[in-house]
Amino acid sequence: MEAVIDRIMMTYDLLMNRTAAASAEARARVTDYLTKLMEAGEKDTHRLTVCGLTYLRELDGSSDPVKAGFTGL
Repeated sequence: MEAVIDRIMMTYDLLMNRTAAASAEARARVTDYLTKLMEAGEKDTHRLTVCGLTYLRELDGSSDPVKAGFTGL
């Protein structure tokens, strides 16, 4: 699981310019989230990576389609 978290954080740090404290908090949150997914039965490391990145982007609001300019019109 540590390799998956390292991959998520490396990719996320490339996408976002964050402080060390914010990165540490994001790492703790994604670790808790992935633990829940693994306890629920998910074992695919690629799927866990995508889920972790999606989770972090949802937390910081960077995956909000309205903020990105998609209004549906």
